[in-house]
Amino acid sequence: MKRFISLLLVIALAAMAALSMVSCGDSGKIKIAIVQPMDHTSLNQIRDKIISTLEELGYTSDKAEIIQKNASNDASLLPSIYDSLISENVDVIIPIGTGAAQVAASKTDKIPIVFAAVSDPVVAGLVTSLDKTDKNITGVSDSIDVESIFALAKELTPNAKTFGLVYNASEINSSTKIERAKEYCKANGLSYKEATVTSTADMQQAIAAIAPDVDAFFTPDDNTVASAMNVYASFQKQYKAPIYCGADSMVKDGGFATYGIDYDVLATQVAQMTDRILKGGKISDNPVELVANPAKLINKTVADDIGIKISDNVLAEYTIIG
Repeated sequence: MKRFISLLLVIALAAMAALSMVSCGDSGKIKIAIVQPMDHTSLNQIRDKIISTLEELGYTSDKAEIIQKNASNDASLLPSIYDSLISENVDVIIPIGTGAAQVAASKTDKIPIVFAAVSDPVVAGLVTSLDKTDKNITGVSDSIDVESIFALAKELTPNAKTFGLVYNASEINSSTKIERAKEYCKANGLSYKEATVTSTADMQQAIAAIAPDVDAFFTPDDNTVASAMNVYASFQKQYKAPIYCGADSMVKDGGFATYGIDYDVLATQVAQMTDRILKGGKISDNPVELVANPAKLINKTVADDIGIKISDNVLAEYTIIG
């Protein structure tokens, strides 16, 4: 009997020691993981705004650990990044972009996932429909109003009859919008030429092949193209062909104009949704959101460089940079 009691004491002490080790190793802070596939202005803007908004909502360094991961333009690293986060028992994962969100969804069906900037989460297989989030994933879509961007192009550059569509066909967020652009062109008597890229290294050659034959360019919120806006903008200046793009950050990086996504607004919505879920809100009660207000942006420096006159009415309606 004494041996039995002694054994129980040993087991109890061992258990207490184990619990003590867990307690010492666990800060007790909420763990929020943000994962992006690469560095470029759009993704970094989203990340930084999510973090600052979370801090405003009370997720300061004494209460929360915000873990930032970056695949550095190597998608093959994403699975191991998520494996590491899952092993760390993070409380929520915020993937930025379609590819990052798809890998996150494939890795866990338990940890809540709040994606940022997934253009078509239904086509991407993340949700059943925008208003039906019946798994562990929801978020904020950056679907853009392609038709409004082309309407802006018609107003600012009415003589543009042939558009160069520059995009990475493997990005679902981009290819779905390019299809809408093609439909718009066909319905409105416009022509188009395509320049598809697989990496930033392709940009120079792909755009050079179509640049002499187009009057303007269009690119949605394409991560690959956004990473090499300096290359893109050099053709804009050389051929006096404005770049109409899908996001405010792309205009800031040298594009001409957008009626597109304001990534600060998107990121704020992502942070607010994350806050609701961390406080006990159900994924099913938080359907996918669209960005509340579009970014209406024109780069005046580009306009001057390529000789586009902007009317006073447009100047009054749009945010002018440059």
